[in-house]
Amino acid sequence: MYDNEQKPQRALLISVDYGAFDAESSMDELIALSESAGAEVVGTMIQKLEKPLSATYVGTGRLEELAEICKNQEVDLIIADDELSPIQIKNIEDSTNVRVIDRTMLILDIFALRANSKEGKLQVETAQLRYMLPRLTGKGVEMSRQGGGIGTRGPGESKLETDRRHIRRKLDSLEEKLDEIEKHRELLRQKRKKDGVITAAIVGYTNAGKSTLMNYLTNAGVLEKDQLFATLDPTSRALKLPGGVTVMLIDTVGFVRRLPHHLVKAFRSTLEEAASADIIINVCDVSSEEALLHLEVTKNLLTELGCSDTPIITVFNKSDLVDLDIVPNISNGVRISAKTGAGVDSLLIAIEDNLPVRMTRVKLLVPFDKAGLIAEIRKNGNLISEEYTADGIVAEGLCDSALYAKVKEFQLWT
Repeated sequence: MYDNEQKPQRALLISVDYGAFDAESSMDELIALSESAGAEVVGTMIQKLEKPLSATYVGTGRLEELAEICKNQEVDLIIADDELSPIQIKNIEDSTNVRVIDRTMLILDIFALRANSKEGKLQVETAQLRYMLPRLTGKGVEMSRQGGGIGTRGPGESKLETDRRHIRRKLDSLEEKLDEIEKHRELLRQKRKKDGVITAAIVGYTNAGKSTLMNYLTNAGVLEKDQLFATLDPTSRALKLPGGVTVMLIDTVGFVRRLPHHLVKAFRSTLEEAASADIIINVCDVSSEEALLHLEVTKNLLTELGCSDTPIITVFNKSDLVDLDIVPNISNGVRISAKTGAGVDSLLIAIEDNLPVRMTRVKLLVPFDKAGLIAEIRKNGNLISEEYTADGIVAEGLCDSALYAKVKEFQLWT
C-alpha cells in the first residue's frame, strides 16, 4: 500500500528469455520483489527471443498483446525483468500508455522503502541518481513524479526533474558524505582489529532468516518479516560463545541474483563489513526449492568481495520445515531453525571451531608481583573473572597460545 493510494498498483511483469539466465526462476523472484514493493501482480509474460529487441525489448506482436492486456486488466505498471534502455521504456509506454520500470528501478524502490539510517538513505539516493542520470533524455511516463508509486519513491525523487548538472552536483555531494561515512566505518574496523575484536558477518540471500538468527542469538530486535529486503541497515551485536570468547555479529543486507551494479557500488562500505569479517555465516533457506542456487549466488558475490580465504559456515536455516535427508551434507555446514533454536548449539560450536585464534580457558593463581599478567589477559585475551585473595589474584580467562605460555606456570587446573 502507498501513502497516497487506497489500493496497490496493478502490475504486469514481462521478461525476455534469451538464455542468459533461468527466466522462469527469475520471474518468480520478480513476483516476490514486486509484492515486496506493494504491487498486486495481475499477470506475467515471458517471450523467447535470441536477444531483447533494442527498440521495444519484446517483439512487436507481443507489444500489441501487452497493450491489450493492460487495457483489459486495468494495469497501472509494467515491470521488466531486465535493465531497460530509455528508448525501450519510452516505446513500451507509448504503445501501452502505462508506466514502465525495470528490475533495477524496482530493487532501488524497495531499498528506498527499507532504508532507515542516514547512511542507508544516502546510499539509496546515490544509487537512484546514478541510475537515472543517463535516462533523463526521455521524459515520458517513466519520469513523471506526479502520480507516485513503485519506482518513484526515495530521498532523491524530487531531484529527478532537474537538469544533469544539478544531479551531478548532488551526486558529488552525496559521494563526499558517503566517503566520510566509509572512512568512519573503516576506522571502526581498524579499532576492532586493534582491540582484538573478532567479527562474524551474517550474509545470505534475502529473506533467508538472517535477522531471525541475529535476534535469536543476541536479542538484537531487528525487524523480521517474510518479504525481500525486510531489513537494509546493518546491525552489530556482541555474542558470547559457550567457551567464553565474545565475537561481534554483523547482520548485512540480503543478496539477490543479478544484484544491480549500482547497488553494489553504492553499498560498498556496508558490503565491506562482510569482506573484512573474520568469519562469514552464510544463511540459506533450505526450504526453498532454489536453495542451492541461492548458495551459489551468495558464494559468487562473496568471491567478488574478496572473501575466498575467509572461513565460511553454511547455515541451512528452516531445517524444521523439510525432511533432513534432503539437506545437503557439506563441510562446515550446520542445520538449524532460527525460529525454534534447534541446531543453534551446533552453530555456536562451528563458530568456535573457525575462530582465527584458538583460545585456552585457564584458572590461575597469580602472585601480586606478577599482576601485569592479569592486565595482559584483559587486553589480549578474555578476562572472565578476578578475585584478590591473601595468596594472590585468582583469575579465570581465555588466552591464545602466546599468552598461555606466559601464564601456564600459575595455572590451578587444566
